Amino acid sequence: MDMGDHLFCSCFFNILFAWFGMIDFLLPLGIAIFGGNKFFCNHLCGRGQLFSKLGGDLKCSRNKPILRWVSSKWFGYGFLIFFLTMFGNMVFQTYLVCAGASSLREAIKRFRNFRVPWGWTYTAGIVADWVAQFSFGFYSLMLTSLLLGLIVMGLYKPRTWCTFCPMGTMTQGICKLKNNEKKNKKIQHERMRQGNVRIIVIHPFVFGLSIFLSLLVKSNGWNV
Repeated sequence: MDMGDHLFCSCFFNILFAWFGMIDFLLPLGIAIFGGNKFFCNHLCGRGQLFSKLGGDLKCSRNKPILRWVSSKWFGYGFLIFFLTMFGNMVFQTYLVCAGASSLREAIKRFRNFRVPWGWTYTAGIVADWVAQFSFGFYSLMLTSLLLGLIVMGLYKPRTWCTFCPMGTMTQGICKLKNNEKKNKKIQHERMRQGNVRIIVIHPFVFGLSIFLSLLVKSNGWNV
């Protein structure tokens, strides 16, 4: 089990561990922004490794081809918008608790509709209510995405979830922007280099032409 698996299991005993889930939320974005690659998705993502283990090694997957529309970029972008909407709603609920406009809800939501009592994982008063509210909300997202990933793993290939994972979609978009930026810089550098070569070639020609014209003027006694 990797850090993500230990973290997920730890939330069964203390919901506040869900805050550490932000590492898996921010780290892939940081690697994509500063590294320009999906190293996290390919090597560090505990969820992807879990699906590979269950679906591949333990044969818990039907290993059927993924439906084309599931792997399309439009479905990925649509699911990303849906995920960000849920995340925004979770942050808003946290704000309401922090502002005193709402009370703490010690429950986990699966698929945003099915509420599961989760009060045994938190003792009131340990931290501020808004801190606990964020933990319950964020863990709901983690649990919902895990269940979705397990469902599509069983129906299709082991890592089907990775084709429309919100984090994967965001990091993929960032990597494309970074690569386009590198290509543009390379093109600009190449154009500047070619321009410098032209200047170097033109300068001797102009210099030689000026000497030739001056000698021609002197030899013919022309007054310029």
